[in-house]
Amino acid sequence: MAQPRKYRRCLVGGTFDRLHSGHELLLRAAIDAADFVEVWVSNDEMANSKSNHIQSADVRMEGVRHWADSNSAGRLLVHSLEDQFGPAASRDDCDAIVCTPETELMCSVINDQRLENGLKPLEILVVPHLLDSEGEILSSSRIRAGRIDRSGSAWLNFDSRKSIHLMPKDLDFEFKQPMGILYEGPEEHTEVALSAALRENPRTGILVAVGDVTVAGLLEMGITPDLGIIDGMTKRLEFTGEIDLAEFDFVISAENPAGQVTPSLITAVDEALHSEGRVCINVEGEEDLAPLIIHLLAPLGTLLLYGQPSKGIVARETDEVVKSRCRSLLERFEVI
Repeated sequence: MAQPRKYRRCLVGGTFDRLHSGHELLLRAAIDAADFVEVWVSNDEMANSKSNHIQSADVRMEGVRHWADSNSAGRLLVHSLEDQFGPAASRDDCDAIVCTPETELMCSVINDQRLENGLKPLEILVVPHLLDSEGEILSSSRIRAGRIDRSGSAWLNFDSRKSIHLMPKDLDFEFKQPMGILYEGPEEHTEVALSAALRENPRTGILVAVGDVTVAGLLEMGITPDLGIIDGMTKRLEFTGEIDLAEFDFVISAENPAGQVTPSLITAVDEALHSEGRVCINVEGEEDLAPLIIHLLAPLGTLLLYGQPSKGIVARETDEVVKSRCRSLLERFEVI
């Protein structure tokens, strides 16, 4: 027999970017505690002050509504939060507020305001954080940073980082298909395709270029990528163009034989993506499979450019969809 709910109306406030398991735990606590729940979701102005990669308010509110459709029996309503405190300091029909440990102090401030307004303080229900697979707090910021998915699982776990992955032959065709949008252009004038790719994909985050031709083309245009990956080859032949490594703040090396993904490459990509300077990774072997690892490790909003031999430049922004695809592909590799 279900326990009677203790409170009449419970308030919940937050950004709710990329609704994840931690959010669901918070919402479930409110649903279990009160007859009615109001979720106040930060508007775009408030959310964008945190990060320019937070989903729009409409998307975030719809995420909460979608969860509520299956979990609240019609007892949860979603509203737009227009300021720091919302209605919590002035409503007399609410008796509880749910929060996480780091926002408990804010709830106490709200209660001080309620007392000044002649209202009873709200009961503060503190819901503990969930930890992700890396032992860190499961948060939207770590999801945006590209480390974990919404359930808290690492996109590339510890064991995968330490293993050699061999690409099976049955993936040859799939990897020859563009993992993104192909921008066509003459091979001797890469700036044509690169310009189109950059024009249609304005930079909002890290810029990554894979391949000697792609890196050289950007440098010739006066653009130094945040991360460039080269191996001295193009179409299985020695690259004879010029790449001025002095344009990068750091040059590091990695060993990665053809058809493999090695711990050396994974470590180098991870270090480069989290460096405070522009990095070039000089691969001894082959960098063709580097985009797979870049998408798995890169923050959301990273723009990856790589060459499609004799066709042009492929552009793909890192998002949860491409991360999921890359993880599925890597799971089909043989691990040694």
